[in-house]
Amino acid sequence: MDELMRRWRDAAHAAGASEPAEVERAGARLLAAWREPHRRYHTTTHLRAVLDVVDAYAGSARRPALVRLAAWCHDAVYDPRAGGDANERASAELAGDLLAAAGLPADAVTEVRRLVLLTAGHVARPDDPDGALLCDADLAILAAPPDDYDRYATAVRHEYAHVPDPDFRTGRAAVLAGLLSLPTLYRLPAAQAHWEVRARTNVTRELAALAGG
Repeated sequence: MDELMRRWRDAAHAAGASEPAEVERAGARLLAAWREPHRRYHTTTHLRAVLDVVDAYAGSARRPALVRLAAWCHDAVYDPRAGGDANERASAELAGDLLAAAGLPADAVTEVRRLVLLTAGHVARPDDPDGALLCDADLAILAAPPDDYDRYATAVRHEYAHVPDPDFRTGRAAVLAGLLSLPTLYRLPAAQAHWEVRARTNVTRELAALAGG
């Protein structure tokens, strides 16, 4: 985990953190959250993948360090039994607490909280490149090769093992249909060009499988 901690420190200090000891505590707290045993998809592997996409497209962002911090915090609270946007709201609250303690400027803390909340619906305004980058990075898995996508879908099902199959199929189908109803899954031009068609193909395929039982 040394590499991830280095990335956390770099992002926190680039964003203006002034309390090194609190930066360390926050990084450890977040890593512990991402390694909780009930997680199957929302793990440090997902965190690293999101950070990699943010790094790859950082040139499109106004404040890439804040997007990186939001990536760290966006699934910091992940309870599959929570309803609605409860996890995103709790993650944003945790982000605010940790980043304020780390000495980030108040406007930076507010912005990270805002970005985290965007991941509830993955809708970013046209004039919000930072929100677009975070949302695109979070949804990048949808455009994975079919076998990788299927492993992702299976991991999500494991996280919801407490939900009976009929209820899971209904709920998962609603989530996927909601994604397909977006005008575009990806907002950054490069991400849209490379990922949109493959992502829609994967999501449509999973929807068909859910409908078939």
